[in-house]
Amino acid sequence: MGSSYQTEFQRRAHDAVIAVQSTICAAVEALEREHGGSGEFASDAWERSGGGGGLTRVLRGDVIEKGGVNTSAVFGELNPQFASQLAGTGANFFAAGVSLVLHPKNPFVPTVHANFRYIEQGDRRWFGGGADLTPYYYFPEDKAHFHDVWRHFCDAHPGIGDYPRFSDWCDRYFYLKHRGESRGVGGIFFDHLFVDATRPGHDEALLNFIRDGGMRFLDAWLPIARRRLPSTYGPDERRWQELRRGRYVEFNLLYDRGTVFGLKTGGRTESILMSLPPHVQWGYAEEPAPGTPEAALLAELRKPFPGDEPSP
Repeated sequence: MGSSYQTEFQRRAHDAVIAVQSTICAAVEALEREHGGSGEFASDAWERSGGGGGLTRVLRGDVIEKGGVNTSAVFGELNPQFASQLAGTGANFFAAGVSLVLHPKNPFVPTVHANFRYIEQGDRRWFGGGADLTPYYYFPEDKAHFHDVWRHFCDAHPGIGDYPRFSDWCDRYFYLKHRGESRGVGGIFFDHLFVDATRPGHDEALLNFIRDGGMRFLDAWLPIARRRLPSTYGPDERRWQELRRGRYVEFNLLYDRGTVFGLKTGGRTESILMSLPPHVQWGYAEEPAPGTPEAALLAELRKPFPGDEPSP
């Protein structure tokens, strides 16, 4: 879609997310081989009738039961009603991004999600993204590692990265209000990092921020995956994993902004819903027995947000 770029910056934003996609896919395929798997990403290029398109890369492997690392660069006219809900002006838009979800087969390896994006609407330009971890069994050291990587990432980009703010934003965004539960153990989330045209090089600094974030993803998740992959499991652990995956589906279909944006802008439905897990269950009012590892996970996910605790 090179001829469709209106600016050099648009092309470079798309190049950045393609580079992130290539790097992450290669690393995940290497993880498959390390653990005796043979899974490789299949590539599926698509075009959007209103302008632009993308590259969906999907893996059904032995380590990753279902995973996708998608890129897109789309442009054109927004529906006026939807355009009014976004942060820019008018109906003309451009958006480039990379989005990934990895659903491991082993229940002790957490599901992980990340996305990094650049959007133009009218005379406004902004960046957004983040990464979050969704375990099925809670290990404090895994949560600490994941957060440490993103803390150092934010610190490496002074004036843009704000770990305390982005971490709190993540906790509040990935929250299932109807369940009173967090989807996972957090990470970072940010949106509406607007380009300030009065600051020379500000757009470059923001582009470097999301490019670096995409590359840091591997530092955040791979060590956790390698630590947990040797864990043995059976049908009970798999059933618990599939029950908890139901919460993942509920969030993505009820609250996720990326899902809404993709569907409202005429994106490819199969690519947008790639994030949904392959096997999932819903029980009825099921609660784990007290003192079990499953109950320990729920205790972590049902903590109130700081400052939101009820008054004594």
